Amino acid sequence: MNSEILIVGAGIFGISTAYHLAKQSSNPSSIAILDRAPPPSGDAASTDINKIVRADYSSPLYMELAFEAIDAWKNDPLFANAGVYHQSGWIALNERGDKVVEKIRNNFTMSGRADPTKDMTEEEVRSSWGGVLKDADMSSFDSYYFNPSAGWADAGAAVEIMAKEAIRLGVKYHVGEASRLILDDDGVKGVQTSTGELYTAKKTVLSTGAWTSQLMSSTEDDLEITEKGRIESQLTAAGVCVAHFQLSDAERTPYDQLPVYVYGEEGETFPPTASGLLKFTNTASFKNSVQTSGGHTISVPPPTDQRAVPEKLRQESIESIRGRLPQLFEDGRQVDSYRLCWDAITPEQHPLITRHPHPKLSNLYLAVGGSFHCWKFLPIIGRYVANAVCGVSNGPDRDSAWKWKEGEQGSGVHQSLIPDRELRGYQI
Repeated sequence: MNSEILIVGAGIFGISTAYHLAKQSSNPSSIAILDRAPPPSGDAASTDINKIVRADYSSPLYMELAFEAIDAWKNDPLFANAGVYHQSGWIALNERGDKVVEKIRNNFTMSGRADPTKDMTEEEVRSSWGGVLKDADMSSFDSYYFNPSAGWADAGAAVEIMAKEAIRLGVKYHVGEASRLILDDDGVKGVQTSTGELYTAKKTVLSTGAWTSQLMSSTEDDLEITEKGRIESQLTAAGVCVAHFQLSDAERTPYDQLPVYVYGEEGETFPPTASGLLKFTNTASFKNSVQTSGGHTISVPPPTDQRAVPEKLRQESIESIRGRLPQLFEDGRQVDSYRLCWDAITPEQHPLITRHPHPKLSNLYLAVGGSFHCWKFLPIIGRYVANAVCGVSNGPDRDSAWKWKEGEQGSGVHQSLIPDRELRGYQI
């Protein structure tokens, strides 16, 4: 099966790219997506039940990008008519000495926009939203930051909406698991699936998230690419544990008032979904390191069910939840389900949106590295990937942030998300 552009991976980068390419193409049927599952892609971080949408960034680049995305969430009929965006506001509890809020507010001022945020006292936080946070452990925090303009979106539903629209525009969606890149004398010819099918194209875009190193490793071995030139030098697969409570109508009533609730560096709590799922994230991440046949170490999500969560990780999540909403555990109430959520994370938490620099891979493009924060850009990020694929600059700031990095990389604002432990350390 041959295409002009083949996009491997149907998470936010892949789906948004297909959609925006289709909108600007005179022949959308020349664009193809390959993913292991029908939309929304089953295992991608993108298909979680909900994700935060906010413009509160210490980086002006991502604040501007987020404002652009929020405008689309609110006003693009594709999303507005479906009601997938919820402006609940967010409350962030900040550890002592945290300077991020100061930078965020400065960026609001520098952008020329009104600053919608306000500080709250501990007493105000405990008494607001029906008193749902009155029993939280706030001993580690000394400031409380509220932004009523932030919110969240129904993640999997939004990805599926955009995928269906891309298909309606003419994009071809194929189901199969890419297992390796196919090379010829002119570079990357396409990919081969685990069952032997070949998908070829003039340009191939990898939007394969946490599975990128796994897919590229055999090609990197064939080309004898050194450690500094391998994709693992740019990003790594990281996992976090997510916990859910399935609330009855009676149980959920107090929590319907809750904004997105950020508990310092530990993670986020979301208001209940329409079906009553109350979600908790935990930012204590981990790798799953394996050795490639060529002797290189990479991190890849394990092939097991993402809902098979080790008991030690479950207990870690429970302890974090107890600090946030201890009343949930009254009368023996327990967490109803867990998930290991995997994403590709970069040292500086910039995505990688660029052509591969290796001369034998010059028709291979990368749109990866969501770093647990890029989901909110779903409505618009594909426009920038499409530019990169078509050889159009996204401007010096974005091009610099999203390029392939040479040498040692710096650190991002959410350094605590970089994994420094192994999943196998939590196995029974």
